[in-house]
Amino acid sequence: MSNIQLVDLLSQYHKIEDEINTAVIDVIRSGQFIGGEQIKNFTNNLENKLGVKHVIPVANGTDALQIALMAADLKPGDEVITPSYTYIATAEVIALLNLTPKFIEVDPQTFTIDVNKLEEVVTEKTKAIIPVHLYGQCANMQPILDFAKKHNLTVIEDTAQAINAEHYFEDGSMKKAGCIGHMGTTSFFPSKNLGAFGDGGAMFTNDDDLAAKIRMIANHGQKVKYQHDIIGCNSRLDTIQAAILDIKLKHLDSYIHARQYAAGYYDAAFQNVDQLTVPFRAKHSNHTFHQYTMVVDTQEHRDGLMKHLNENGVPSNIYYPIPIHKQKGFQQYQVNTDLSLTEDLCSRVISLPMHTELTDEQLDKITNTVINYFKS
Repeated sequence: MSNIQLVDLLSQYHKIEDEINTAVIDVIRSGQFIGGEQIKNFTNNLENKLGVKHVIPVANGTDALQIALMAADLKPGDEVITPSYTYIATAEVIALLNLTPKFIEVDPQTFTIDVNKLEEVVTEKTKAIIPVHLYGQCANMQPILDFAKKHNLTVIEDTAQAINAEHYFEDGSMKKAGCIGHMGTTSFFPSKNLGAFGDGGAMFTNDDDLAAKIRMIANHGQKVKYQHDIIGCNSRLDTIQAAILDIKLKHLDSYIHARQYAAGYYDAAFQNVDQLTVPFRAKHSNHTFHQYTMVVDTQEHRDGLMKHLNENGVPSNIYYPIPIHKQKGFQQYQVNTDLSLTEDLCSRVISLPMHTELTDEQLDKITNTVINYFKS
């Protein structure tokens, strides 16, 4: 059995090595390293895959979030509701634009925005909301959309961990994550479900005017070359990464199925381990398992389990050990709501290896190692 890795990108590459190598060489031989047919092809194919009108590729997922906020025409001091239980980038861009992050508690089952807390955090300064589709599962978007409409808020979905996840509405309709609100953003960081061989990101919208504005912002504020109508930035996906992503997009469904298989294996193995709570499956969303994150009954057991796993050759990680509102760089932002669940989760969550190349032998080793810790 090969060594177990938290993420195994090399083995994934070897399965599509010929396709990837050909695509990269084609770009090099074309001499078009910025723009070109590969960008157009990937953009069109991703639009068709997600059922969204506009995909605008950018340099990374953090840029995507920043550009979305810039496109929303917010002013310094405007508030943006977002969870503190997420990766730093979600709140980082809010602060960078001199906006105010308004942290909200998360749901105890899905770890996404607790929709029952929305009215507690909104103020007259609130202008936008960023729901995070965490670990591969959608936030509960219908009440979020209703709330945003009531308060005239821009909805920007952070879909970095949940590309191609499906959100189910009560009327029977379905939309893909990132294609529900005014704008959606994603990351193509290598470890993502759809990952590049470097940095990359994209933005989604069904609004023609927003799409035109996003493209201008990402291209130095220009629609016509050398005519800079607004203040923008420089953020683009390079052609080699687009060519690689276009190949991997063809395999995305199989990648997600492989992750779901591994998650099902974990679920079955841990069903009688009282000290563990396995990932919840919401009715409003499927789960694409960017991470398989469990909650352990105590922090002591969580830390002990991590040590035990490491000693037995099984990697694990904590996403995330410190909530954003507790980070030193965010102490200037006053928190007037109870975030005790967020803080508790950070002390007890643990993520097991989750990628497309896990074998039954490896899954057996991982699950037995976990179970043996609680038997000892």
